[in-house]
Amino acid sequence: MENTKLRRRVLATATATVAVGALALAGLTGVASAGPAGTTAPAVSADSLSPGLLAALERDLGLDADAARTRIAGEYRAAAIAAGLEKSLGTSFAGARVSGDKADLTVSTTDASEAALITKAGARAEVVGHSLDRLEAVKDALDKAALSKAPKNVPVWYVDVAANRVVVNAASTSAGEAFVKAAGAGDQLVTVARSTEQPRALADIRGGDAYYMGGGGRCSVGFSVTRGGTQNGFVTAGHCGRVGTTTNGVNQQAQGSFQGSTFPGRDYAWVATNANWVPKPLVNGYGRGDVTVTGSTPSVVGASVCRSGSTTGWHCGTIQQLNTSVTYPEGTISGVTRTSVCAEPGDSGGAYISGSQAQGVTSGGSGNCSSGGTTYFQPLLPALQAYGLTLVTSGGTPPTTPPTTPPPTDQPGGTWAAGTTYAVGATVTYGGATYRCLQGHTAQAGWTPADVPALWQRI
Repeated sequence: MENTKLRRRVLATATATVAVGALALAGLTGVASAGPAGTTAPAVSADSLSPGLLAALERDLGLDADAARTRIAGEYRAAAIAAGLEKSLGTSFAGARVSGDKADLTVSTTDASEAALITKAGARAEVVGHSLDRLEAVKDALDKAALSKAPKNVPVWYVDVAANRVVVNAASTSAGEAFVKAAGAGDQLVTVARSTEQPRALADIRGGDAYYMGGGGRCSVGFSVTRGGTQNGFVTAGHCGRVGTTTNGVNQQAQGSFQGSTFPGRDYAWVATNANWVPKPLVNGYGRGDVTVTGSTPSVVGASVCRSGSTTGWHCGTIQQLNTSVTYPEGTISGVTRTSVCAEPGDSGGAYISGSQAQGVTSGGSGNCSSGGTTYFQPLLPALQAYGLTLVTSGGTPPTTPPTTPPPTDQPGGTWAAGTTYAVGATVTYGGATYRCLQGHTAQAGWTPADVPALWQRI
């Protein structure tokens, strides 16, 4: 199951070499992680918050500055705990989500005997009937059917972890049921819901602050990247251009060209830039101050997320579902994240961020920023993996407390040692296994390679 395996790889390499582009989004600096079970999430300091992000969270989610700090700190902690529990629970894991202004975490399992483990880690346990793997197998069947023939009048389908079901949104019940039947997915785990959504890709031929494609059109830069240590560039949406399409930057000067582009199926691309363009770990704050990105830990369902694009600037909302499939007129896109954030044509390719953690690039959606809408983003790490890219980051600050995950079964020992400064790519041994460093940091007690997948990858 491609999507399931990719999701597990993403969680296992959560903060690997990340950074953000100059034209598309805003966030916070500073990273928090899971503390001991039952403790309050680490505070987010006042000077670590982008004024633009605070203003957008207040406008769109009704959070004042203190509430925003509390929620974002809680979301950081929840993401770390959820990643550890997914690994520990294995096939019984049934999803995770946060709720409320303090980002209270709920983790679902099909095995009632694991409720105590979940509670000990600092989350609320929920016992359900179907594992995430089983639900995603059903969704995979729908995805495969859509690849051969995009469904008519069925714009969106996804795994709803709160409902413990696969949801198919369709213009009519009959259209949704016909799609499910044609896919051979069975209807035991599927709910068909009527929807008026009409998603479309958001590129448009308009002038503005972004980048411009040769032959016409405008999109938004996502995140700064490098390839092979020497070639600079950025990631963006695949529907914005094809391989060979040239680009001009926000200043209308020659910028680069598309080196890779995938659309439909997925919606990501990367542009290699010329020597006049220097990659920075920053996001355009649209007059509210640029924001430094320090990581790329994927957020869970219910977490706050903000988007910046060249048409509408800053807007915030929440993550509704992960691993969603959506059908545009051009075809079906799988593996995107569904959000309540609004967007408009020209915002495509722009960055999504939760706190200071990069999430992905704007793909498409429905509605607008006057009446509201639903928008989908292409998660970031699959794009990096597809093209062999490395995100530019500020380096960031590692967690101050270790994630609350069950202790490793391996015995300690090896070359890893607390107090040692490790660079990206460094290798160590611990508990009889070898690990590669994903993010530069100085090791502290409790940050053992087996317990902190955001910092170490087993090889």
